[in-house]
Amino acid sequence: MEESQEGGLKAQGSRLEGKESKDAKRKTQKSGVDSQNSRLPTPDSRPATVISVNISERKTVRKKNVGSCNILENRGLEGDAHAGDWHRQVSLLAEESIEKMRKLGLKVGPGDFAENITTRGIDLVSLPVGTLLTVGDDILLEVSQIGKECHTRCAIYYQAGDCVMPREGIFAKVLKGGRVKVGDAIEIKSE
Repeated sequence: MEESQEGGLKAQGSRLEGKESKDAKRKTQKSGVDSQNSRLPTPDSRPATVISVNISERKTVRKKNVGSCNILENRGLEGDAHAGDWHRQVSLLAEESIEKMRKLGLKVGPGDFAENITTRGIDLVSLPVGTLLTVGDDILLEVSQIGKECHTRCAIYYQAGDCVMPREGIFAKVLKGGRVKVGDAIEIKSE
C-alpha cells in the first residue's frame, strides 16, 4: 500500500480494493459526504447546503429570505421577478463570497446581492456551464452562466467600490422543479 494525497492508504491489489470500497461507503453513510466528490464538503466536512432562499417582486432590489419556496420547472422561484423562460432562472451565490464583501466593511448578508439561493460549502465559480446540481430531494438545476455583466452599478458597488455577484454568482436553468428550503443539501451530478 502507498499513501495517497488525501493522507489515506491507497490499495495495490484487488483484495484490498474491495475492503477499502466498503470502508469508503461506511464513511460516506456516516458523514453524508460522498467519497467521489458528488457533494463538495465544507472544511468541517458538512455537505454543501442552502442557507437562504431569497425572492423579490421587483428587479434591481435586494431579495428577502423566505425560508422555502417552490421552484418551477423551466421558470425559477415562484413569486420572484427574475423567474421566466430564459437561461438565468435561478441565481446562486456562496456565503463565502458574501464574506469577502463583509471583510471590506459592508454589512451585507444573504439576498443582498439579489441571489435566489445562498449556499455554503460549494465552490460555485469553479463549476463549468452544463454542470447539473440537485437541491434537496427533487430539484435539478443546470448551470447556464458564470458571473454576469453589470450594465448599471448597484448600491453595493457604490458603497464598497466592488460587487462580488458579477464575478462569483452563477445562474441556472430549472430542469426539474420542487420545493427548496433552508438546510437542503446541494450535490453535483455531473460536470
